[in-house]
Amino acid sequence: MENKPSGSPTSLVDQFVIPGDEALDLSTMSNQTIKLGSSLRQDGDVLSVMKAGTFKFSKPNKYWVESSQKRYEPHAGDSVLGIVVDSKADNFLVDIKGPALAFLPVLAFEGGTRRNIPKFEAGTLIYVRVVKANPGMNPELSCTDASGKAAEFGQLKDGYMFESSTGLSRMLLSSPTCPVLDALGKKLSFEIAVGLNGRVWVNATSPSTVIVVANGIMNSEFKSEVQQRGMVEKLLQNLKLST
Repeated sequence: MENKPSGSPTSLVDQFVIPGDEALDLSTMSNQTIKLGSSLRQDGDVLSVMKAGTFKFSKPNKYWVESSQKRYEPHAGDSVLGIVVDSKADNFLVDIKGPALAFLPVLAFEGGTRRNIPKFEAGTLIYVRVVKANPGMNPELSCTDASGKAAEFGQLKDGYMFESSTGLSRMLLSSPTCPVLDALGKKLSFEIAVGLNGRVWVNATSPSTVIVVANGIMNSEFKSEVQQRGMVEKLLQNLKLST
């Protein structure tokens, strides 16, 4: 669950909103700086909704509308899973499920120089950060965090990648850990990378573990916490029976 902001009685946090709704009255939040996420627009002292979905808030100051869709709209700061489609002298062209291909500069890596440019073939899966996403322009990516460190970004080798809705991706990245990942993580050992663009990568030493984790995630989107945990128990029981 997201933490609801205090002192904002006119907000519709965690409520379903539609285009044209006034989601938040900024006149009641004097001297506060807010960060706008997807599908919101500021009209004077009002935050207006541009796309149907659930109005969300996360501390300290970010608001967005969460909608479940297959097409991804890039936003600066998003972590996404991209697939390299081509390489040029200065950039890699990357599919991030957006309206246009993104580009990853060959020097956008920790300690990147012309002497150590990575060799990514077409089809390579990479975990990257969106650094620029301006309308009408190809998004720009980086394989470093805001401080220039590689962190978790880079090539994802082996494992299994599958696609999801953007809503499911956000659920998987929510804090505290969503029920399905919490239940799976208590019983199984695996690696996971979740992109806000509706792509998920899972890796484990056992292929059967990968299958269980992927099935659990893909079937969790519209289930309650109790239903998610019950589903995981059944999947784990089936795994024991098959081994």
